[in-house]
Amino acid sequence: MFAFILGLCPFAAMPAHAQVQAQSRGLPDFTDLVDKVGPAVVNIRTTQVVAPGRGNPRSAAPRGGQGGADEDNPLCELFPWMCPPNRGGGGGGGGGDRTPQAPRRPAPDRSEGEEVPSGVGSGFILSPDGYIMTNAHVVRGADDIYVRMTDKREFKAKLIGADLRTDVALIKVEATGLPAVVIGDSVRLRVGEWVMAIGSPFDLENTVTAGIVSAKGRDTGEYVPFIQTDVAINPGNSGGPLINMRGEVVGINSMIYSRSGGYQGIAFAIPIDEAMRVGEQLKSSGKVTRGFLGVQPGAVTKEVAESLGLPKPQGAVVEKVLPGYAAEKAGLKDGDVILKFDGKTVEKHTDLPRIVGNTKPGQRVVVQFWRNGATREVNLTLGEMEPDKPVAQRGDRDGKGSPKKEEAGPNILGLVVSDISEAKRKELGIDGGVQVDAVDGGAARANLRPGDLVLKLQNTDVTSAKQFNDLVNKLDPKKIVAVLVRRGETAQYVTIRPDRK
Repeated sequence: MFAFILGLCPFAAMPAHAQVQAQSRGLPDFTDLVDKVGPAVVNIRTTQVVAPGRGNPRSAAPRGGQGGADEDNPLCELFPWMCPPNRGGGGGGGGGDRTPQAPRRPAPDRSEGEEVPSGVGSGFILSPDGYIMTNAHVVRGADDIYVRMTDKREFKAKLIGADLRTDVALIKVEATGLPAVVIGDSVRLRVGEWVMAIGSPFDLENTVTAGIVSAKGRDTGEYVPFIQTDVAINPGNSGGPLINMRGEVVGINSMIYSRSGGYQGIAFAIPIDEAMRVGEQLKSSGKVTRGFLGVQPGAVTKEVAESLGLPKPQGAVVEKVLPGYAAEKAGLKDGDVILKFDGKTVEKHTDLPRIVGNTKPGQRVVVQFWRNGATREVNLTLGEMEPDKPVAQRGDRDGKGSPKKEEAGPNILGLVVSDISEAKRKELGIDGGVQVDAVDGGAARANLRPGDLVLKLQNTDVTSAKQFNDLVNKLDPKKIVAVLVRRGETAQYVTIRPDRK
C-alpha cells in the first residue's frame, strides 16, 4: 500500500537532488542583491553626555536603539517594543510589569561629561559624498552620532536635519567615493512582491531578512502611508532600507507591531518617495516646510455619506475650523466635506494632511467641498504649518480659543511657550508656569514635548511667557540649564544644553 502511494506521488520518487531543485524553482535568490546593496547599508550608534549632578544620560535613548524609550509616546500602545516599562521610582507591592522582559542591570554611576551609549540603528548611503538617510527616532536625543561601514571604517556624523512627523532624518559623514544605494519607486510597489531588508537588529550588523509586501497605505501615521511587510524587523533595524528585487530602495524600515517586544510578522516601512521629498528639504534647509489649511479632518462613514447625499463615502469632513488660518479666512465651516484639494481627490480623511502638507505654503489653491447637498469651490492662499508642532496640539490656550505666543521662533533652549489661562492654572493646581507649544534643538534632545508645562528655570519661578523668554535671553549659552517640567501629574527637573546662536 505504501509503495502504491509513492507511485502516485512523482515528487516523492524523485532523487534527492531533483527534489531540492523542484522545491527551489521559482523562489527568489537574494545573494546578488546583498552583494550589490549591502556595502551601502551602515550601522548607526548614538551617544549622550552625562549631565551635571546626574548618574545617567540626561534624556532617554532613541526608540530605534537598545536603550530606554519614551513611555508616553503615543505609539507605545501599538508598538510597545519602543517603550520599555518604567522601572524607576518606588511604589506599592503587587501589580508591576507582566510583560516578559530580560532583567535590566542597574545603571552604573557616570561621571559628569562622560560619553555613554544611548542607542543603535541602521541607515543607508544616498550619495558618494556621505549623505545618509535613517529614522529620526534613531538619532533623536543624541549628542554624537557614529556611522560604521561594512568595511569596518567608522565616521562621526553630523545631523543635517530630522523630521519627527515622518520619522525621517538626514546625516552626513565627511568622506568621498562611498557606495550608494539606488532609489526606487514605492508607488510602483505591488502587494505580494518580494522585498528584502538589511540592518542591525540587536546590533547584529548587516543582517539580511526577506519577505513580501503585505499591504500598502497603512494609516498608522498622520503624514506617512506606511508599507506593511512580513519581513523580520527588530529593534536596531530602524532606519535601514527596504529593497525590491531590482536592488532599489523602496522604503525605510521604521516600526513593528508587537505584543512581546520582538518581531511578530508585521513590520512597517516609510515609502521612499515620501522620505526623499523630506530628505531634499532637510538637505537644502535643515527643516521641512509644509502647507497648513487649518482644519481638523474626520472620516466620512457610509452612514454620513448617505445622510448628506454624497454618492459614496469619500473625502474628509471638517470637524473643526481652526481660527486665524486659511480655511476660516476662505469661509469653510464645520460639517463641510472636502472632496478635492488643488485638483487632487481626497479619498479618505487621512489623505488630506498629506496632500496639504506636500503643497507649498503661500500657494493659491482651489478646494472643492460638499455643503448642503451641493458641490462648491473656494480659492484660498495656503498657510504654513509651524515646525515640530502637531495639529492636535493646537487648541484653547487662553480660554478664548486661540493660543497666546510670546515669540514665533524657539529660543536658545529650543522652546516656544505660551501663557496658561487662569482657569487652566486653577484646574491644574499651579500658581504659574508656561505651556510648551513647540520644541527644537536642546529641548527636543532632552525629550520635552508640546503640552509640557515649565514651572521653574533654574531657581526662578516662571510666571509668564514674556518673563520666561527674558530669563532665557540672559542665560550663558555655554552652561547647561535645569528646568522644572510637569508632564501629567508629575514634575521633574530636566537639564537642557542650549544651542549657541
